[in-house]
Amino acid sequence: MFPDEASDPQRLRVKICGLTNADDARAAIDAGADAVGLNCYRGSKRFLDLRSNSEWIEKLPARIGKVAVLVNPSWDEAVAIAALPFITALQLHGQETPAFCRRLHAEGVTFSKAIPVRDDASLAGSLDYSTETVILDSERSGAFGGTGVAFPWAIARRFVETQPLFRVILAGGLSPENVAGAVALVRPFGVDVTSGVEAGTGFKDHQRLRSFIEAARCA
Repeated sequence: MFPDEASDPQRLRVKICGLTNADDARAAIDAGADAVGLNCYRGSKRFLDLRSNSEWIEKLPARIGKVAVLVNPSWDEAVAIAALPFITALQLHGQETPAFCRRLHAEGVTFSKAIPVRDDASLAGSLDYSTETVILDSERSGAFGGTGVAFPWAIARRFVETQPLFRVILAGGLSPENVAGAVALVRPFGVDVTSGVEAGTGFKDHQRLRSFIEAARCA
């Protein structure tokens, strides 16, 4: 997900997700983001067609992770998107099975797996997805991220403490107002925000982008 994730493990990574245009992507990068999320799920209000937007995505700096967010993709879709030269990694945000993830891993595809968090028990299967990068997000029926709703961060903290080999990305309801407290409690590898820095669905508020990243890093 992050091109430099093997170096400086103490540095908090920041991913800005749900980007739909070049101006917002550049603003996120200028504010200090390490990765951008591009939603390829057609059922999303933030859907982005990668091929018709490839020109500006290809121009983003190589040091920035370009993450394609997928929900229950077919095998052919996942492999085709992973093969795009401007995509760094996949983020699986649906009910993808451990077998599907093992097959991706065997093919050498870089990916992370989002886990909807309800309670500690909902994380029991997190070890089976053949990736060390997991996104802990809020569980909400019929929604796949970007809900603006937080889950109890103490659950994420316990997971970080008991599974130190995982790169935990905290998501779900984060904002400039609460991200410092979330980072201080959970101590994740990174944070992921969508709606908390939006001016409107699919469009980022550039001041909130800067405030979010500054607050996260200061924590």
